[in-house]
Amino acid sequence: MKKSFIWQIMVAFILAILVGLLFGEKATYVEPLGNLFLRLIKFIIIPLILATIIVGVTSSGNMKKLGRLGGKTITFYLITSFIAISIGILSGIIFSPGSGTDIQVDNPTVEVNETEGVVQTILNIIPTNPIESLTNGDILQIIFFAIFIGIGITIVGEKAEPVRRFFDGLAEIMYKITEIIMKLVPLGVFGLLAPVIGTYGLSVLLPLIKLITAMVIAGIIHVLLVYTFAVKTFGKMNPLLFLKGIFPAATVAFSTCSSSGTLPVTMKNTQENLNVSKETSSFVLPLGATINMDGTAIYQGVAVLFIAQYFGISLSFTQLLTVALIATLASIGTAGVPGAGMVMLTMVLAAVNLPLEGIALIAGIDRILDMIRTAINVVGDASASVVVEESERKWI
Repeated sequence: MKKSFIWQIMVAFILAILVGLLFGEKATYVEPLGNLFLRLIKFIIIPLILATIIVGVTSSGNMKKLGRLGGKTITFYLITSFIAISIGILSGIIFSPGSGTDIQVDNPTVEVNETEGVVQTILNIIPTNPIESLTNGDILQIIFFAIFIGIGITIVGEKAEPVRRFFDGLAEIMYKITEIIMKLVPLGVFGLLAPVIGTYGLSVLLPLIKLITAMVIAGIIHVLLVYTFAVKTFGKMNPLLFLKGIFPAATVAFSTCSSSGTLPVTMKNTQENLNVSKETSSFVLPLGATINMDGTAIYQGVAVLFIAQYFGISLSFTQLLTVALIATLASIGTAGVPGAGMVMLTMVLAAVNLPLEGIALIAGIDRILDMIRTAINVVGDASASVVVEESERKWI
């Protein structure tokens, strides 16, 4: 990765903060730049996922290897998610962000769409109409469809070779288009971040600074302890090299609040900067963008403690354990899109009988918290790809 590109992102990041603080809501004038970048990213997500997963499955050569990849990936994600929610709960206990907080909300009720539950979510992974799934951008259904196309190509063999070559060529085309769009990352970061800073400003952030601090510190601890340990111990990679390599993707995730939207950048970074094979990254990363929610898990822990403390409710150890388990399992049913963490939060609050009205307390800064948790999610996806890649090399 060129150092100049990283510096361009840093400059864009700093400029966005300055413009947001100086111009306030007028900073929204640069929002079209961010929207342009977002549309370009969304433009390549679906064909990129479809083509790369099919190529990844066909290049694996056999179903045993594919099952091994899936098992390692899901195990890594579930373990790190449980650790993340535990760190979030601990951070909430230590910082007590809800104690002594004086926040008044005009409308104490917040309407949030409910999830369909873990069982129904698992059933919904299977598309009834793959073309409709591609049109609607249902990532999990697209992954399911792509995996089975890849399996079919592998089983058919020589007769399906033209189809395999088609998707191989499509994947290469999408990689090149991604490379072109990557040059606009600094512009996208500036256009997405400046309006957010301008809209929220310090007046909204200051009353909840303890909550933001608890979230940030818990996230830093998770990244520096859990991910770097995993990358160094199981991935045999220098943690500094890893963090530097995934930095551009983390910045885009921070700006877009979308793990799925950052996926093309994440794939490019892991392949070029972290030397993860296309075969591994094309399977691990799309899966991670939809089921790996470590940052969101941290948010659940901190937010639940904040709401309980605000209402003066003490949570027992059993309730805290319930929060950890529900948040870990709920991560597989929450899409990698902006605001998904709030949907999960309703499930967790209901599980421990906390008032759902508490969501209104943090709704004003949810965008800020979403930026933090999405960046953590993407770094977690990348760490999984490094660990799985190294473990697969032992089988070669």
